[in-house]
Amino acid sequence: MLRFTTLAIAAFLWQGAACAGAEQSSIDPSHDYHSLSNPQSLKVEHLELALDVDFDARRLSGTVDLRVRRLEPGARELILDTRDLVIRQAWLVNGPNFLVPTGFRLGDRDSILGRALVIDVPSEPNTFVVRISYQTDPAATALQWLAPAQTAGKQHPFLFSQSQAIQARSWIPLQDTPQVRATYRATIHTPPGLRAVMGAASEPGAARGRKYEFEMTRAIPSYLMALAVGDLDFRRLGARTGVYAEPVIADAAANEFADTESMLETCEQLFGPYRWDRYDLLILPPSFPFGGMENPRLSFITPTVIAGDRSLVALIAHELAHSWSGNLVTNATWRDFWLNEGFTVFLERRIMEALYGQRRRDMEDVLGLQSLQADLATLEPHDQVLAIDLRGRDPDEGVTEVAYEKGYLFLEYLESRVGRERFETFLREYFDRYAFQSVTTEEFVAYLQEHLLDTAPAVVSAAALDAWLHAPGLPADAVLPQSDVFDQVDAQKQAWLTGTRPAGELDTSAWTTQEWLHFLDNLPQHLSAPQMSELDAAFHFTQAGNSEIAHSWLRVAIRNRYQPALPRLESYLTSIGRRKLIKPLYEDLMKSKWGAIEARRIYALARPGYHPIAVTTLDAIVLPPRPAATRSAT
Repeated sequence: MLRFTTLAIAAFLWQGAACAGAEQSSIDPSHDYHSLSNPQSLKVEHLELALDVDFDARRLSGTVDLRVRRLEPGARELILDTRDLVIRQAWLVNGPNFLVPTGFRLGDRDSILGRALVIDVPSEPNTFVVRISYQTDPAATALQWLAPAQTAGKQHPFLFSQSQAIQARSWIPLQDTPQVRATYRATIHTPPGLRAVMGAASEPGAARGRKYEFEMTRAIPSYLMALAVGDLDFRRLGARTGVYAEPVIADAAANEFADTESMLETCEQLFGPYRWDRYDLLILPPSFPFGGMENPRLSFITPTVIAGDRSLVALIAHELAHSWSGNLVTNATWRDFWLNEGFTVFLERRIMEALYGQRRRDMEDVLGLQSLQADLATLEPHDQVLAIDLRGRDPDEGVTEVAYEKGYLFLEYLESRVGRERFETFLREYFDRYAFQSVTTEEFVAYLQEHLLDTAPAVVSAAALDAWLHAPGLPADAVLPQSDVFDQVDAQKQAWLTGTRPAGELDTSAWTTQEWLHFLDNLPQHLSAPQMSELDAAFHFTQAGNSEIAHSWLRVAIRNRYQPALPRLESYLTSIGRRKLIKPLYEDLMKSKWGAIEARRIYALARPGYHPIAVTTLDAIVLPPRPAATRSAT
C-alpha cells in the first residue's frame, strides 16, 4: 500500500473533509471560533488575581493583572473575552505603584460568545501589564452560589466554578481559548470560617483564615481556571494525594478514594512523569453538573460517585488521566475536544486494567460501547464525527460519547494495528513532545503519521484515518470490545424474563455495579406492572443508594410508568445536578403526555438548585420555545 508522507496525509484529510461538505472544508483548524480575543496579535502569558468573595451579593470583585506579550508589531488593541462582567476601570501598570488609566470598551453581545473587551495599549514595549478592575454578575454562568441548605453540611454557603468550555470569561476577563496557556497567582479573600481552594499550589489543609494565596507555575488554558469556597476539611490519602470535602462527608470520601495514590503511581508507570506536583480531589455539593472536572492539582468531583464500595472510581482514574491528556497536551479548539476525552478514556481504561484487572476493564469497555451506540442512535450524522463542526453553536453541544468513546475506539484501533508496546511508546513521546502545548486534530495526525505510521507502512491507510475523523458512525473495521464478561448476567436476566426463575432466586450475590447497570440497561423496553414490582421487591432498586444504579432503574420506571418509583424520581431530580444522570430522565419523561407534565412540575422545583450549565441544557428539553404565531391571510 502507498506510504503517505506527512504533507500527503494532511492534504488527504483536508480533501476528505471537503468531501464531507463545503462547510466542514472551509474551517480554519488553527482558528478558535469560540473566542473573540486576539492572541495572534497580543497574547496573555500570566494573570495576577485579587478577588473578594461576597456571598450576600453573589459576586466576585477585584482586579486582574494581565502580562501581555506582543506578537504583531504595532498592535494597539488588546481584545479579551467577557460575559456579563462589570468592567470598572483599566490601567497600564508601569511600576508597582504607577498606574496609567487607559481606554476600554465592550463590543456587542453575542448570545454564545459574550462580549469582547477592547483595551487600548501602547505600540511598545513588547511585554507590558494591564490591570482591570471588575466584578461578576450574580448569574455568572461559570459560578454557582449555594445557600447552606443546598450543601451536605447545611450550615455554610458554598461557591464553585466550572470554566469549561467557555465559561471562564464570566468570572475573569481573559483570552478564553485553549490556544492560550498562562501561569497565574491569586489572592482570594473569603468570609470568616470558609476555606478557598484553587487548582494551583497552596499548602494542603492549611489553617482556615480570610486570605488564601495560590500559584500555578505551569501554563494552563483558561478552561482549567478553578475556584471553590466552602466549609472544607482535608484528608490526606498519600504522599502526593488528598481530598477536600465538607466535614460530614470527608471520611466517606477519603475511604472511597483511598486508591488515588496507587492510581497516580500507575499512571506514571504507563504514561510518564506526573508534572503537577500534587493531585488532590475536591468533593463538591450534589448540584455540580459533571462527574468530574480535571482542574490541575485539584480535580472537582461529584458526590454521586461515593457509592461505599469504590465501584465508581473509574471517574477518578479518568480525571487523573487528564493530567496527561488535556491538561498537559490540550485540544487547541473545541473542534478538537476528542483529543482530550478520547485519549483520556484510553488512559482511564489502562489504569482500571492495571489496578483492578482485565475483567473490570472489559466491563467498562462494553458499557462504554453501549453508551456510544445509544448516543449515535440519536445524533445527527454531522455530530457523529470526531473533528466536529461547532461553529455558531455552544461547544457544550460537542460533549457526547462520540468525543469520549469513539475517540477511545480510534486509539484502540491504532494500538491494534501497531501493538501495545509500540503504541505506549508513541503516547509517551507524544506527551513529551507537546507538553504544555495545545494541538489541533491536523497536528496530531501529522505527528501520528511521522512518528508511528510511517515506521510501519501499510498498517493504517489515509482513508482509514479520514473515516475515523470525518465520517459519521463507526468504521467497519473498528475494534469493538468482544467479551463474555456479561454472559452470566444475560443468562440470569433471560431466566427471569422467560419465567424459569423468579427475580428473588437469581444468582446476583457477587454482582458489581457494572453488572447491575448492564442488567438494567438491557431490559426490554416494556415490562408489566407485576414484573416491575417483582424486580423492585427483590432488589430494592427504587431506594438504591448507588446513583448510577438508581439512574438506570428510574429510566426503566419512567418508560413503564411505575408509580411506586415516582416519589424517588422527584427526590433524585431535586437532589443532584449531575447532567449525565438527570438529562436522560427529563428526556424520557418528555416522550409522553403524563411524563411531560411530571417533568415540568419537578423541573420547577429543581431548577433553582441546578448549575447554570445544567439549566441551559434542561431548559431546551423541558421548556422548549413555543413556535412563533403565524397570521393567516385575510
